[in-house]
Amino acid sequence: MDFQKEYDALREKVEGALSQYFGADRRGFRFDGLMEAMDYSLMAGGKRIRPVLVLEFCRSCGGDVDAALPVACGIEMLHTYSLIHDDLPCMDDDDLRRGRPTNHKVFGECTAVLAGDALQAEAFGTILRANLPADRKAACAEALADAAGVDGICGGQYMDMDSEARAMSEDEVTELQSRKTGSLLTAACRMGVLAAGGTEEQEDAAMRYGAFLGAAFQIRDDMLDELSTEAELGKPIGSDKAEGKTTFMTLYGAEKCAIIVERLTEGAKAAARELPDGAFLCELADRLAMRNR
Repeated sequence: MDFQKEYDALREKVEGALSQYFGADRRGFRFDGLMEAMDYSLMAGGKRIRPVLVLEFCRSCGGDVDAALPVACGIEMLHTYSLIHDDLPCMDDDDLRRGRPTNHKVFGECTAVLAGDALQAEAFGTILRANLPADRKAACAEALADAAGVDGICGGQYMDMDSEARAMSEDEVTELQSRKTGSLLTAACRMGVLAAGGTEEQEDAAMRYGAFLGAAFQIRDDMLDELSTEAELGKPIGSDKAEGKTTFMTLYGAEKCAIIVERLTEGAKAAARELPDGAFLCELADRLAMRNR
């Protein structure tokens, strides 16, 4: 298996599909400015981990990757909405995202809010318009709703805002990040299986893989926020520490964080091995554990 070749092929498939939703050739309306703002953040690059997970889990479970592509695009739309809103002045008030000015810095705060709102709605519409059996589309949409609402991203973001300027316990940080970061990664894995019409056992393995991967991903993120550079990450570093937020680095320090990431990654790989072909997913877990941005 040539991991990088396969990853790049999936990522390019996603990029090509995403470019067709809100680009210049789809415009000609009085709300073109809104679509421009949506496209600005949606096409800002990134690793496209979540849509790649959707497609790879679908492939591994015997599904049609091309038919599942709208599901992959839908989760990336929702992820992009969460980033736009996370960067807003009322949230983290960030100036950079992926090496470019954040959405509200370019288009203004009101348009950025609407761009996020519209991307969230379009995420579900994109999934529900996919060329898949109705029950599979509905299951994917429900899984995404579970990850996006009070039990997922929104609940986690509230916990993050509510805990500012106070120390948090290990359990609190773990729960916060399992919602804010882990929920969408887990949903991506699960949605790939659902799009393929996979078994309950495959869905269970996918959710365990996603939970382990999400936890490792966040701890590595906390490490990079203190150990990396703004040039490498494409966004400000050290903001959590400056704002007095409790992170896994606060709780454990770099050495212990590295050990935990390794343990969680092994858990993800064990879950991937339960699938018909989990080699790509094992390699992905290893690479994310060692990423530098």
